[in-house]
Amino acid sequence: MRQAYHRQLLLSGIALSVLISPIAQAHVQGNPAAGFVTGLGHPWSGLDHILVMIAVGIWGAQLGRPAVWLLPVAFPMMMAFGGFIGLLELPFPSVEVGISLSAIVLGFMVLMEAKANMKFIVALVGFFALFHGYAHGTELPKGQNGLLYSIGFVVGTGTLHCVGISLGLLHRFNSGKLILRGAGSVVMVMGGVFLWQALL
Repeated sequence: MRQAYHRQLLLSGIALSVLISPIAQAHVQGNPAAGFVTGLGHPWSGLDHILVMIAVGIWGAQLGRPAVWLLPVAFPMMMAFGGFIGLLELPFPSVEVGISLSAIVLGFMVLMEAKANMKFIVALVGFFALFHGYAHGTELPKGQNGLLYSIGFVVGTGTLHCVGISLGLLHRFNSGKLILRGAGSVVMVMGGVFLWQALL
C-alpha cells in the first residue's frame, strides 16, 4: 500500500511537469540562460522562503523515512504547480499570509517534533508549497525563459531542503534534538513577524 502511494505521488509529479511545460514555454522570450539562474537564486532571496524550506527538510529528518525524502519531493512538486498558476497570472488569495502561516505551522511542527499520518503531512506541506510557488511564478522577470526559471526555483528549493535535511542529522543526538526544536521555535516566531508585516 505504501509503495503504491509513493508510486502514485511520483507519477503525479511527472504528469504535472508535462502539463506545466507548454504553458511555461509560452512565456519564453530572450536570454533563456538567465531564466534558470534567476530562478535558482529566487528561493534564496527572501528569509521567509529560506526558513520554510529548511524547516521542511528538518521536519522530514525528524520524522525519518519515508518523510525525509517524501517531503522534499512533495514540496517542489506542488510549488511548481503554484508557480504555474502564478505564470498564468491567475488570482490566488492571500499569498503573503499563506507564506507567513507556513512558517508558523511548519516551525511549530519542528518545535514539537510532530508526528501524524503521512498523507496529512504531505498534504499540509503541499498546501503551503502552493503559496511559495505562486509567489515565485508571479515574479518572473520580463525577457526571461519561464520554463527554465521554473526549473531553477525548483532546484533552488531542493537545495534548501537538503540544507534542512543536513541540519536534521543533529536529531541523532540528544543535544541536537534540542537545537533543532530551538530552530523550529525561531522559524515559528519569524513566521509571526512575517504575518504581522503582511497584515499591516
